[in-house]
Amino acid sequence: MEDIRKLKKFWSKKNVLITGHTGFKGTWLSIILTYLNSRVSGYSLKPKKNSLFNKSMILQKLKSNTYGDINNLTNLKKKIRDCKPEIIFHLAAQPLVIESYKDPIKTFNTNIIGTANLLESIRNIKSIKSVIIITTDKVYKIKKNNKLYKELDQLGGFDPYSTSKVGTEIVVESYIKSFFKNSNLKNRISTVRAGNVIGGGDFSTNRLFPDIISVINNKKKLKIRNPNHIRPWQHVLDPLMGYLILAKKQYINKVDNKEHAWNFGPHKGNFKKVIDIVKFIKSSQKFEYILTKNNINYKETEILKLNSLKAKKKLDWTSKWNLSESIIKTLEWNENIKNGVPAKDMCERQFLMYINKN
Repeated sequence: MEDIRKLKKFWSKKNVLITGHTGFKGTWLSIILTYLNSRVSGYSLKPKKNSLFNKSMILQKLKSNTYGDINNLTNLKKKIRDCKPEIIFHLAAQPLVIESYKDPIKTFNTNIIGTANLLESIRNIKSIKSVIIITTDKVYKIKKNNKLYKELDQLGGFDPYSTSKVGTEIVVESYIKSFFKNSNLKNRISTVRAGNVIGGGDFSTNRLFPDIISVINNKKKLKIRNPNHIRPWQHVLDPLMGYLILAKKQYINKVDNKEHAWNFGPHKGNFKKVIDIVKFIKSSQKFEYILTKNNINYKETEILKLNSLKAKKKLDWTSKWNLSESIIKTLEWNENIKNGVPAKDMCERQFLMYINKN
């Protein structure tokens, strides 16, 4: 893993475009890259009022900011032409499983066509040297043996969100083989699949940690839908560091990228049931919870586990914070914000803690 000096040496003054920069992951990435002195441009829908993007006031640190829909090909093309990015992180997406059941067409359009729009927009932009497209750990066809999924395992999904992200993967592969095989972007476009990320500033609905933080702050009861579902929990900084390392190696053309998909999942000890997470937090925080019946119309994958050996071997990347550290850092972030510490400062502080951990 790289230290802060090496990170700043590479990322300083790089022109970086982040789609979906107003989302949870996108804001963390924007904060990190502006801290590393990158020239960050953003293209995204307007953030919700109660968002990390607004709380961090990162907008004033950006080189440029555009509120736009990834489905608007004309506007997206213009943005990319104007900001002349060297590196692109594509995070713009409809990221929630339950929301995908409520509005599947929006989910398919945003996640599949939106990605196609991005790839179409960059075909003739010579400045671009590295593209990272964020998908999800939910793209794999689930087997009954509860295996750890590798990048070349069969893809498949049943809920609209998972299926849309499989579609994203297929679109990326098609564009790579059809248009980028003999271009300056050969071996410089990747899809990345991370586990269930946690961290300060996630205010999404129907997600475990934001729900827990909310009930702690508002002294309400937590409703748990799927207590026995297992996820590869990890702090948001783990996959983001993976994305940064991969983006740099693609930029300098020092990565074997014939197979363009990468897993960035946690250690095996982080594969835990939802109820285990709740009980761990309850040991230090006061809140009550109740088990509720899951809506049978909103079925979710029960067990997800990732094998990230490829990233460890080829990128020298590894998950740094174990589950207890990740949870504690998330709770500490929340406590510090309540006590008046600026959100951007807390993100930068935890980023430095992460980088400096051996």
